[in-house]
Amino acid sequence: MLALLGLLWSALHFGRGMLVHFDAAAMPQVDPSASQIPYYAGRTLLRMWIAFSFSLLFAVGTGYLAANNKKARAFILPALDVLQSVPVLGFLSATVTGFMALFPGSLLGVECAAIFAIFTGQVWNMAFGFYHSLVTIPTDMQEAASTYGLTRWQRFRTVELPASAHSLIWNSMMSFGGGWFFVAQSEAISVMNKDIKLPGLGSYMAQSIERGDNNAALWAVVAMIVLILASDQLVWRPLLAWADKFKIELTESVTPPTSWVYNLLHGAYLFTWLNERAWQPVMDKLFQAVKPKARIPVRLNAKGNRLLWRAAGLVIALWMSFEVLTALASAISALRGALTFSIFGNIVWLGFLTALRVAAMTVLATLIWTPIGVWIGFQPKVARFAQPLAQIGASFPVNMTFPIVVGFFVATHITLNWGSILLIAMGTQWYILFNVIAGAMAIPNDLQEVARIYGLRRWDLWRTLILPAIFPFWVTGACTAAGGAWNASIVAELATWGGTTLKADGLGAYIAAVTRTGDTPLIIASIAVMSIFVVLMNKFIWRRLYAYAERRFKLD
Repeated sequence: MLALLGLLWSALHFGRGMLVHFDAAAMPQVDPSASQIPYYAGRTLLRMWIAFSFSLLFAVGTGYLAANNKKARAFILPALDVLQSVPVLGFLSATVTGFMALFPGSLLGVECAAIFAIFTGQVWNMAFGFYHSLVTIPTDMQEAASTYGLTRWQRFRTVELPASAHSLIWNSMMSFGGGWFFVAQSEAISVMNKDIKLPGLGSYMAQSIERGDNNAALWAVVAMIVLILASDQLVWRPLLAWADKFKIELTESVTPPTSWVYNLLHGAYLFTWLNERAWQPVMDKLFQAVKPKARIPVRLNAKGNRLLWRAAGLVIALWMSFEVLTALASAISALRGALTFSIFGNIVWLGFLTALRVAAMTVLATLIWTPIGVWIGFQPKVARFAQPLAQIGASFPVNMTFPIVVGFFVATHITLNWGSILLIAMGTQWYILFNVIAGAMAIPNDLQEVARIYGLRRWDLWRTLILPAIFPFWVTGACTAAGGAWNASIVAELATWGGTTLKADGLGAYIAAVTRTGDTPLIIASIAVMSIFVVLMNKFIWRRLYAYAERRFKLD
């Protein structure tokens, strides 16, 4: 109870700073002293968890709709493809002014813009992972749910959500790390010739980078690592230990994942009391409310509900179409006279160069991290140590490595055209690693025992069991890694530390430059080109691999 009250007090204490008066002309500077780091870390952590809560709700809702409704899927999947291709700076350019107008004179508007930017760095991986977990649920489990006459809610709670638990938790860990990756951009906002720094660890890092202050940057990194390790022990490891019971297997693993926090919570009487007195009565009432009473009224109600939903969907579709057409007309008006064919051709060429870097990163990361991820997934003892290390690597902002990377590139005469591939990989290769680990851990123990009984070794084991089992997870990881690589190119193709700046020829560096100068027509054109590249890659590569995995590698 004390821990719960402490969490509530912390949220209120740090959240109070979001509601203060705001004036862009008199924005206070970030205090560079190390004594302010705990407060800044608390403010950043609060933004991260608020963004993650919205990301989880969005991922579960959209993933469920896409998996269970063909009409919704035809709209949701292409929309996710486009949205994950829009860089964080693109969202900030479009939302900062709107949120500030929504909350005039209050810092809450800028806070909402920062939380929304972190949300856009977290949500897509979770949505794709949850959707693909639903469409690969074994057919016999779905048939059993239908045979027992489970309602939609019962099917979701007892079949779909448990079967997706491993993928959702691992993708949540990766997405939370992705939020750390973009926290400096979301808290130190420089768009439309405005320079706004919110109190937080990200803005503290950004200011340290601008000043070339190695000591301050080091303290910020230490604080971030402490928060990552605390999140691992208090949140992610207990969730993994809890989710182990949802593996689809006939025999239990000899060495299941463990967590001291999970054991402590599992033995606490408070949660048993809450389950008996609050949760279970609410669930019983909800079940009684949705339980059908008679056959004929249910048919009439279902028909009326269907018509109501269709009418609501039609209204929403018309409203969204109007908004899209209005935005399109505004974009065309802004581009008229400011965008020539030569400039557009140059933007497309820069996009092609960045696409080559994204493809190189995906192939190299797959070759390196697939065997390592399988090894970690098969060794629970190793996973206990590797999991927090992987989270630190996934969460570590690339721009914090610039003192070492820029100096190394300058000393070895390596251009950023090649070096940016390494910087992009440092930010996005973890999507592949986390999903491969999740796939390896989800392989049923009985299948592993059968493979040992038949003496499968090396390539035979990989070809027969491992690759088919992890392929759906790898597709999710590679797809989101490629999408995240386009985002990371904005940071990786323009490296700055103090007075030293390295620039690569690519669309990411171009977007960073035009966003900083506030050139609206070029911002629109460059983001549109990036979106087109990502959509084409997803349509001709990743969507086909998703369909192949769904058709060929379901555990039936």
